[in-house]
Amino acid sequence: MDFKSYVLKKAVEAKEGARVIARASSEQKNNALLIMADALKKKAEELQRENKKDLAEAKKKGLTKAMIDRLTLTVQRIDEMSQGLIDIAGLPDPVGEITRMWQRPNGMTIGKMRVPLGVIGIIYESRPNVTADATALCLKAGNAVILRGGSEAIHSNRAIVKILRHVAKKQGIHEGVITFLDKTDRKAVMEMLKLEGIIDVIIPRGGEGLIRAVTENSRIPVLKHYKGICHVFVDRDADLNMAEEICFNAKVQRPGTCNAMETMLVDEKVAKKFLPAITKRLKKAKVKMKGCARTKRIIASVSEAKAEDFHNEYVDLILNIKVVRDIDAAMDHIAEYSSAHTETIVTDDYGKAMRFLREVDSSSVFVNLSTRFSDGFQFGLGAEMGISTDKIHARGPMGLEELTCTKFIGLGNGQIRT
Repeated sequence: MDFKSYVLKKAVEAKEGARVIARASSEQKNNALLIMADALKKKAEELQRENKKDLAEAKKKGLTKAMIDRLTLTVQRIDEMSQGLIDIAGLPDPVGEITRMWQRPNGMTIGKMRVPLGVIGIIYESRPNVTADATALCLKAGNAVILRGGSEAIHSNRAIVKILRHVAKKQGIHEGVITFLDKTDRKAVMEMLKLEGIIDVIIPRGGEGLIRAVTENSRIPVLKHYKGICHVFVDRDADLNMAEEICFNAKVQRPGTCNAMETMLVDEKVAKKFLPAITKRLKKAKVKMKGCARTKRIIASVSEAKAEDFHNEYVDLILNIKVVRDIDAAMDHIAEYSSAHTETIVTDDYGKAMRFLREVDSSSVFVNLSTRFSDGFQFGLGAEMGISTDKIHARGPMGLEELTCTKFIGLGNGQIRT
């Protein structure tokens, strides 16, 4: 079977599944998710066995440590994947929710109701947990999902999908609700992106190259974010001990994620006091630091930061540091270099905190929090389908509500238009 026929067949199966799951009860969906969660834990050894095949190939290909970290399925990560499904089952079902009702002068009532998007295609790299997260979110929100993971995780993804589809079938749910493209050739993706009218939305998760390729070739609406260039600004009114903990966590806790800090901005009034302590700690954690001229005058050992460095998403133990005049200079820098993902201010000044929240134009903006909290699971969404830095339909971590849209409904008692 050629790629076009193969992908079309899979997509049609998903479309059929979407019609069925759209009318499933909350109880049926929740029960399926809970059984899936249990099945993943019970099959942990099988999942790790398949994951080891992917890890062996990744090492042969010379993938970075950050990529291998994203790919690895530990027992803890399988438990977290399972817990994500349980959490999603426990969330309110958005499907059928009437968000607003109002009456018109002629007596008719107009309202807005949440409904599934339909068929959601997700194209992603590395992280096998995305397979379970995306499936659970789509199922709970009444959608079918077409999964197309990267070649580097093909064995892990096949194993997860096999478990989830088996449970779905046993629970009387159409298997097309969980559709997996196991062809690793890029041609499968290109065919998938042509299926307007069958697939309703595409969500790419991965590197900038993948997301640009999807956006440039898709005939289907795309929800995307290109980069995770996240900033932490240490204000002159910050608790510097708190600032040190936040900055260290934002860079070091898991540097291979899109919500890790890539640039640390420091108010000139506290730079001489703050930078020696934080850079010493970062250096001990093997973080490579690049600093502006003012940073280098305080910490001579850092490398020189070039203008283009501030556009980089490192997803590694590399950090840009810049000393800025004040909050306005910090926000100007963020406006120029941010990818609209996540920004944090560390300050005890309420007025500046509120200014930062209002004026910084990113999908998540924090006060006195690590950027690492920009995550659907951490927000209480159960999990996330991805993080959108767009402004249309969804922005930030995409949970259940973001995987629905609304339609207008009308209730009358015989009104006609004159």
